Amino acid sequence: MPTRSLRPPVPVDLRRTLGLLAHGGGDPTARIRSDEAWRAGPTPGGSPATLRIRALRSGEIEAEAWGPGADAALEHLPELLGFHDRAEFAPTERPLRELALRNVGLRFGRTRTVLDSLVPWVLGQKITVVEAHRIWRRMAWALGEPAPGPDGMPIARVAPTAERLAATPYWDYHRLGLERRRADVIVAIARRADRLEEAASMAPDEADRRLRAFRGIGPWTSALVRWVSLGDPDAVPVGDFHIPNTVAWNLAGEERADDARMLELLEPYAGQRGRVVRLLKGGGQRAPRYGPKMAPGRVDAL
Repeated sequence: MPTRSLRPPVPVDLRRTLGLLAHGGGDPTARIRSDEAWRAGPTPGGSPATLRIRALRSGEIEAEAWGPGADAALEHLPELLGFHDRAEFAPTERPLRELALRNVGLRFGRTRTVLDSLVPWVLGQKITVVEAHRIWRRMAWALGEPAPGPDGMPIARVAPTAERLAATPYWDYHRLGLERRRADVIVAIARRADRLEEAASMAPDEADRRLRAFRGIGPWTSALVRWVSLGDPDAVPVGDFHIPNTVAWNLAGEERADDARMLELLEPYAGQRGRVVRLLKGGGQRAPRYGPKMAPGRVDAL
């Protein structure tokens, strides 16, 4: 069992930095807390590994890994934890000033893998977060492999491989709760996973073009994948139902906004727009809500 100890060159909050790797509290592939994180998935070299990361009181971070990709997972650990993310972000206006001070440990880490980051966000297109998390849990249990590691782990599955996703017929996706459109998108990207994974080593703008060249991947999905896979602090999820209102309410006191207005308000923070969005989503005030909540989607079982 390989292990590694590191002393971060910058403050790192495990929950805030790695939180996007877990899709709901019951995700069988990832469990993230403030002092400990577990994740089972592919490494940048492609081999799967289970990684356990602990934040010690001494300030050090200790990690251990299991599986064929264990050594690669530990070698990649500084990137995953965002040690490279040393951006000077010190806004002077409220509420960003307070949010930045309270979240100094938020780092934009990067997995350097794409498909495992992309599939859960494809599931989240046009449905509620709760429903997307439910489908991801079903998919991970049904199509993922057992996670390597010791007994008693809080996680149990490795994210499904491209080969498994591409070979799964539509009726199996239907049983998991997916309609034809999103199932077809997942199969199509899985069949061209080699082209997709190349985006992990590209510059953010180039990666955005590569991702959006695939049918079914738009600006919202691309931005979220670039947050996780590339650690892009400037990516903005255009097309989100709530984010424009959150940005407008916190930065301008406006209850409602469209994507154009959101981008206008974020322009002064070019280069760090994604960081602003994550700070506001994580700790900003929620814009007033007047309309009905979005009803969860449902695909009837066969």
